[in-house]
Amino acid sequence: MTKTFIPKDNLEQRKWQVIDANGVVLGRLAVQIANVLRGRNKAIYTPHLDTGDFVVVINAEKVVVTGKKEDEKTYMFYSGWRGGESYRKLKKLRETKPEWIIWHAVKGMLPHNRMGNKLITKLKIYAGPNHPHAAQNPSPLTPAK
Repeated sequence: MTKTFIPKDNLEQRKWQVIDANGVVLGRLAVQIANVLRGRNKAIYTPHLDTGDFVVVINAEKVVVTGKKEDEKTYMFYSGWRGGESYRKLKKLRETKPEWIIWHAVKGMLPHNRMGNKLITKLKIYAGPNHPHAAQNPSPLTPAK
């Protein structure tokens, strides 16, 4: 009878990885980020435990979408009040909050429970090429094109 391997939850073993989103398709980037956050790229992956790494995304404003999504994709927001629905186009959000576009795509690919809420805090997104996490020595992660 084999025993199930349960990895230790050591925060010291977590690595930092940086991804350049310049010219990368949004969905493919979000899948790769979600897999690294969950730890699916490691041999010690366990579905109900957090074994993933930290991810820093730079150049979020230069992420690419395919087809007519740039002009036609809309995001719905709800204030909680009657008649409180509002809609914003992807093009408008890219001008105001380019980090939110990637954050929203990755959040939808993580588990919808407390673990997913914990995993999304390990994602750091920046619109430009600079980030304040140089002290963590992030290793570059090549995005899938």
